[in-house]
Parts: sequence; C-alpha cells; structure tokens
Amino acid sequence: MTLLIKNGRVIDPGTKQDKVADVFVRDGRIEKVMPQLQEAADQELDASGCFVMPGFIDLHVHLRDPGFERKETVVTGAAAAAHGGFTTIVAMPNTKPVVDHADVVSYVHNKAKSVTKVNVLQAGAITKKMEGFQLAEIENMVRAGSPAISEDGKSVMNAYLLQEAMKLAKRLDIPVLSHCEDKNLVNGGVVNADDNARRLELPGITNSVENVIVIRDVQLAKETGARLHLCHCSTKESVEIVKMAKARGNQVSAEVCPHHFTLCSDDMVAGDTNYKMNPPLRTREDMEALRRGLQEDILDVIATDHAPHTKEEKNDSMLRAPFGIIGLETAAALTYTELVLGGYLTPMQMAEKMSRNPALVLGIDKGTLEEGKTADIVIFDPAQTYEIDASGFASKSRNMPYQGRTVTGAVRATIAGGEVIYQAHR
Repeated sequence: MTLLIKNGRVIDPGTKQDKVADVFVRDGRIEKVMPQLQEAADQELDASGCFVMPGFIDLHVHLRDPGFERKETVVTGAAAAAHGGFTTIVAMPNTKPVVDHADVVSYVHNKAKSVTKVNVLQAGAITKKMEGFQLAEIENMVRAGSPAISEDGKSVMNAYLLQEAMKLAKRLDIPVLSHCEDKNLVNGGVVNADDNARRLELPGITNSVENVIVIRDVQLAKETGARLHLCHCSTKESVEIVKMAKARGNQVSAEVCPHHFTLCSDDMVAGDTNYKMNPPLRTREDMEALRRGLQEDILDVIATDHAPHTKEEKNDSMLRAPFGIIGLETAAALTYTELVLGGYLTPMQMAEKMSRNPALVLGIDKGTLEEGKTADIVIFDPAQTYEIDASGFASKSRNMPYQGRTVTGAVRATIAGGEVIYQAHR
C-alpha cells in the first residue's frame, strides 16, 4: 500500500524541517520527504496550503471503557481522536473496574486493536482501586503494555507510597503522570476561588490546592530520579515551579489543556456546567502565565483531558454536576487560533507540543516525519474558519463550552500507520 501527500508545508519537529514538500509512504512507513516527487501511489492526497505534521499525541484522555460506556467507548473515543488529528492517545485508568492490573490493560489494548487504527495506550493506576492505600500491580501492567502510571483525577496523598511508586517507575523506565491536587484543601470547591466564585456564591478551589502537590511531587521525583509529568497545569505558580525544577536538572515535563489557555474564570456563564472542570478555570493572570509558559517552552505538552459525560449528568447544578469537558475534536483548532494566530507559538512549536514532546514523555518512537518512521500524519488546514458545532462530533458526548465559537484551523486528514483513517468532507 502506497500513499503520496502532495504540496504540503511539511513541519517536522523531529528533524526541525519546515518546507513545502511531498511525503511518500509505503507499507505504513515514510519512505521519502522531498519536493515534487513523481512516485506512483495507490492513493494521493493534495495538501496544498496545508500543514503536514506528525500525528498528534494526547497524553490525557478518558475513554470511560470499561464500565461507563454510556459516556464514551474505545470505538467512539478513537473516532473522536482521529477527527481531531490524534494518532496516539493515552487512556486514563479511572474506569470500572479501575485499571490497576494487567487484565484491564489487555482488555483495552485488544479492543482498540480490533476496532481502530488509532494507537490507544492504557495507563495504569498507581494504587489499587485508586484508593491510595496499596500500590497497584504496576510491573505486570507495564509488561502488558502500559506506557505510564497515573492516579488520574486525584493525587496519591500518601507521600511514602508515591515515593515507592516513583522508585518502581524509575526502574521500569516509565513516566509518572501526576494530577496535582491536595484533596484536603479542596474542601468542596467547584470553581476557582476568586471574585467570580463569590459573585456566583460557589465554593472555590485555591491555587494552593495544585501548587502544594506540584512542589511535593517535583521534590519526590528529584530524590527518586523518576520521570515526572505534571498533568493539566492551571496556575501561574505551577509555571514558576516547573521553570525552577528544570533549571535544577529535574526530569520534569508539564502539560496544559486548551480550556486553560483559552478560557478564564471571567468567561464562565452562570449555571452552565460545561465550564466546570478540574482543575477549574483560573484567573486571567493564570491563563496568561500558561500561555507564556508554552511560548517559552517551560511547559512542554498540550493535552486535552478529554472527559466525556452524558447530557443528563451535566444537566445539574454546579455543585453536583461532574467535572470535565470533551476536547479531542477541538484541541488543534483552539491551539492554532489562540496560540499560533495569537502570536504565542510558531507552527513548529504547535507540532512539538502536540506531537513530538508527548512522544518524548512516553519514550515512544513517534512525533516525527523522518524517513523510515511510522507514517502517523495529520494534514491541517490553517486557513479554514468556521464555528464549532458539537452536533457533528464523533464523541458520544457533547459537554464543552465552545459551541458556536469561531475558530481557524481544521484537520483535513489523519493518517495512522500509512492508512487514511479520517478525511474531512469539504
């Protein structure tokens, strides 16, 4: 099987190449990248005016499978990923049962291989049942293919237990994906603790909820030598802590979600639970610090924290509705609109943060268009302007605050292993 992508602007963060060229793919691998190729191919795509980048990699996705298939499944989640330009996604372990042993890892991986060409990687929990009392079967999960461990939407509050997990992760050469939240400081909060929370008469979540655990986890990672990846950073202090940690030589990386660099607490609509996520939307000052952190390469990765919920679940009060919004099908457009057109990132930096750097965090051989590598590719149109409309999404869920928002930039095609798995109809 051969594929020829013609006339695109090839942006490869692996080789730092940025030029108009053709990409020729044979049997799932990139064979040639050069201008005006004359190769005959089984399929040809015209990428004129478009970026040709390595397929995006999302380090933080909730597929809700097994156990919560009414919200999302491996099938629908992978389809949403393909629509969003993602060729690899890392699924979080807060399913039912929790992914705390190898059998659940194998279930997700086997199901994904049978229904999608998107590379679905299942992260393992750090503790059994994610209860924070006893380490999960980490070594067995890694043998079954888990690329990382995470307690996902909570922190391991027992510092000694986390330290032991980090030692094991160091030995197994996998990263620890850390959601930083001191649950004792949350105290029932549902939105950021600021004037907006007081105006809406809602309990607030302070920056210290995140900052305290960021400092702790960075210190534990330094002492154990573990590779630490900080999930969905949301505060200006997190940016400062990561900057200092890197200056000290820590093996630390950090991600930001599109909702945290596109929205702040001033944007919340009273009573609309699509603005309820964890961490919460912070102040405009925090949002600007995150943008600058991405611009200055302090923050390495853009990840979605794709968190599908049913309409019935979200159609409740801000106090009772679940945290989270979907993001796989909006991430690329929001990144391009807010950060590239906004002057914070170059197209090369966008490719680094959505593809190359996530691959480096995981230690997988992806995130590049170098000849000989697997042909995971996204064709992205930087000129198409439109309004976001969730009614056409592949995800089962629609919970997000971007309905009707005008953005620029659209995924034209997604190629995984040399096969076109999504192509937009224009």
